[in-house]
Amino acid sequence: MKSDASTSAAALKGAGAPGRSGEPRRDAAAPAPPRLLLEEASDLLVVHLDFGAALEACERALRGLPPAGGPAPAASMEVKCSLCVVGIQALAEMDRWREVLSWVLQYYLVPDLPPKVLELCILLYSKMQEPGVVLDVVCAWLQHSDNQGLPEYRAVAELHLRRVLLPLGRMSEAEEFVMGSRAFGEEQQEEVLQAVHAAKLQLKEKLSGTLEAQKLNQEASPSSLPFLYQLAQLYRRIRKLTLAHLHPLALHD
Repeated sequence: MKSDASTSAAALKGAGAPGRSGEPRRDAAAPAPPRLLLEEASDLLVVHLDFGAALEACERALRGLPPAGGPAPAASMEVKCSLCVVGIQALAEMDRWREVLSWVLQYYLVPDLPPKVLELCILLYSKMQEPGVVLDVVCAWLQHSDNQGLPEYRAVAELHLRRVLLPLGRMSEAEEFVMGSRAFGEEQQEEVLQAVHAAKLQLKEKLSGTLEAQKLNQEASPSSLPFLYQLAQLYRRIRKLTLAHLHPLALHD
């Protein structure tokens, strides 16, 4: 008993014993789990509106998760996706939206992008009128066979069509995509093709209006109206001669 007591006392003494510097020993604090950092980042984003701190918390959490392409449990994948959503929102709030896609691709390979993250990227770049930024990434994601069985596949395909291909004026590519994609059944194909045709008509009307405006501008220019141009030149010459004739008369009087 005495031996046990002395051992326990020594252990307790050792745990609180000062080190060589005279300071009590302190074990290094363990990093916060990614899920706790996710809660912290969400709180910083939504409650405190501290977007820089929210982004930093996301990045700290993401460094503690499996790297891009590596195996990961479902719970970690869910946390990783949520961290990226918060990070995207923080970047957008700081007007750093141009960095969003490259930032996300630090943590995911293109085929592994969660649909929620990809949809958010499409909507963001579409809103900022830069849908071409995500064109190649979305095409690659849609073509990957593992993604074509996902329940969110159709939603991503429709966003790609309406928010990327049509605004970019890629009408032929849009029609081919609808006809060849597994995302749309026969009824959906017909509905989506009508949207493509309507967008094509609007584009033609816009181009026609632009050409008509250019034509009117050309018709209003002097070079395209030789008669009026020559008439104006003749008027200037007559006025010049009249003034020259009146000037000597005024001197004579």
